[in-house]
Amino acid sequence: MQLEKTLQTLCSLPAVSGFEEQAARTVCALLEPYCDSVTVDRNGNVMGYRSCGRENAKTILLDAHLDQIGFVVTEVLEDGFLRFAPVGGVDPRMLLAGEVTILAEQPLYGVIACLPPHLLKAGEQDKAVPVDRMLIDTGLTDAKSRIRVGTLIVFGQQPVALAGGQYCSKCLDDRAGVAAILLALDRLQQENSGLHCNIAVLFSAQEEVTGLGAQTGTFAVQPEYAIAVDVTHGKTPDGPSDGVFELGSGAAIGVGPNLHRGLTQQLIRTAKAYDIAHSLEVMEGNTGTNAWTMQIVAHGIATALLSIPEKYMHTPVEVVQLSDVEAVADLMAAFLRTFDGEVRG
Repeated sequence: MQLEKTLQTLCSLPAVSGFEEQAARTVCALLEPYCDSVTVDRNGNVMGYRSCGRENAKTILLDAHLDQIGFVVTEVLEDGFLRFAPVGGVDPRMLLAGEVTILAEQPLYGVIACLPPHLLKAGEQDKAVPVDRMLIDTGLTDAKSRIRVGTLIVFGQQPVALAGGQYCSKCLDDRAGVAAILLALDRLQQENSGLHCNIAVLFSAQEEVTGLGAQTGTFAVQPEYAIAVDVTHGKTPDGPSDGVFELGSGAAIGVGPNLHRGLTQQLIRTAKAYDIAHSLEVMEGNTGTNAWTMQIVAHGIATALLSIPEKYMHTPVEVVQLSDVEAVADLMAAFLRTFDGEVRG
């Protein structure tokens, strides 16, 4: 599996929260070579299953969310302008003059309108414009016949490789996690590793808005163990120094009350034993990921969290280090290679 090519494919798929079906079909095709069965459930979750063939074997679920933040058209105005609302956590400060793709029957280009500084009144330059006052300019004289209220919108930027092994794109949160799980499964397949536990895969819907996909998908599987894979905040010179991680530092292993101590310790031991780059991410409560949701499903799921450091989260230009995605994949593969279904303190 070529990681960069897989990321390009994944990040080009539109999957605004609650509308993941189109992307799900492509992701199914990516997952099928590694699983005995792959399905899409009624909520848009992609679910795969690989049996180890052992009687009474336990199951471990690998989760990464498939959805992305985006927008929805609320009104089509004259002269090709659109009003819109956010879907998920969108920061209005970085929207003005941004490029977007309107997911009409045929995808359309648009730009978020922005007054030039010459026309701003005194004091307006220091204020963020609320999303409900923004407009998207399509330039279309026939916009009302081509775009309907409820049409979805995504950031328009295309994936691009940066220097130093970094990769920039929209929706790396959490397509980088999806790619890491696919890469881990590919590692296991290439090694022809025998497994001692069953593997379930959940590329979940609606993490950005409700957590519905993780809840219903995990309930359908009811595994004994689960590992959520997501992104965490990467360190930048203009940001905080605490609670952030250098790009290139490897897998961030979550540690906290939301996360099962035994499973977490076993992942840490595995990282050390195989010399996989990692750090510990102390999370004192709600992790803000699907791990929070999955741990309380059914009779309770022993859950761990692996994260990929990412700069500029929830923007059109999210950035990860490819080696960090590989570190998360390597850690999962090494863990699954030897995991017998029992955690040991």
